Amino acid sequence: MKLLEEHIKNRGTVLPGNVLKVDSFLNHQIDPVLMQAVGKEFANRFANLGITKIVTIESSGIAPAVFAGLELGVPVVFARKKKSLTLTENLFTSSVYSFTKQETNDISVSKNFLGKADKILLIDDFLANGQAVLGLLEVAEQAEAEVVGIGIVIEKSFQQGRALLEKAGYPIYSLARIASLENEQIRFVEGE
Repeated sequence: MKLLEEHIKNRGTVLPGNVLKVDSFLNHQIDPVLMQAVGKEFANRFANLGITKIVTIESSGIAPAVFAGLELGVPVVFARKKKSLTLTENLFTSSVYSFTKQETNDISVSKNFLGKADKILLIDDFLANGQAVLGLLEVAEQAEAEVVGIGIVIEKSFQQGRALLEKAGYPIYSLARIASLENEQIRFVEGE
């Protein structure tokens, strides 16, 4: 998606450790025009799969998921990283390790919002090592919901996440695929 790639090139910053900082339009401040385009792109790609719900993890996956949900006309469920007074029981849960934050979070989704009848699209902001998506897949499995697709805003193709998910047989669509962040230069996968 050229618009997203332009935002990454012009507004993204490469930090040590192959970290891409995109907080000016995705992870802290949100560019609603860009997110609307992202949502439309995901909706167009996954339109004919009978999706009943979109599932993501708080917080950076919420904006692209909501815009895709708006386009597809389906609810968006986000896995919570912190327990609250209103979310304490009757939960699907999984543990997710974040390499960027160097911490493990238990994610939770209420059993009231996912079930056997659901065909779900998973959406996340980044795919690197695949841990967040694997956690969401575990939640979907517990719910006995069918995952019909995985949408990623930015993929670090030089890391193992895509290979893990493809090996498991899931259809993945990434809007921007990064081949390398070496020497603080953002290189996209050719032909994407």
